[in-house]
Parts: sequence; structure tokens; C-alpha cells
Amino acid sequence: MKIILGILMAFVGTMMVIKTEWLLENFGRMSWFEEKLGTEGGSRLGYKLIGLFVIFFGLLMMTGSSDSFLQWILSPLINAGNRG
Repeated sequence: MKIILGILMAFVGTMMVIKTEWLLENFGRMSWFEEKLGTEGGSRLGYKLIGLFVIFFGLLMMTGSSDSFLQWILSPLINAGNRG
């Protein structure tokens, strides 16, 4: 099941990167990206970054590495409560 979900996520992310203009026309501009990245593409770049993020997590799910990756990313927060 994780493989199918990972493939689906990778496909959706790829479509987000390819069809950025369609997303912009149908969902509009994202104010945060326009404010922070306005001179470098703004919302278009934002949609592409979100698409790449979705592709990355889809690939992690397909390979079964998502649990260990999230544990590695969150380890500073998890270990911060154990100090003392």
C-alpha cells in the first residue's frame, strides 16, 4: 500500500511542477510566496517547491525510508526533552 501511495504522491508532485501555470490560474496566487519570493517567480516558484516536496516524500514512502527520515529530522526535538 505504501508503494502505491508513494507512486501517487510522486505523480501528483510531478504534475504540480509541470502544470504550474494551470495551478496558478485555478487556485490563484499565494501571498506568502509573493511576499518572500516575488522577484524570483513568487507563486509559480512556490507551486514548484511544493511539488518537489511532494515528490520527495513520495519517493521516501516508496522506498520505505519515510519513518527513519522523519525520525532523523525530528531527532533534535525529540532528544531536547530528554536532557536534564
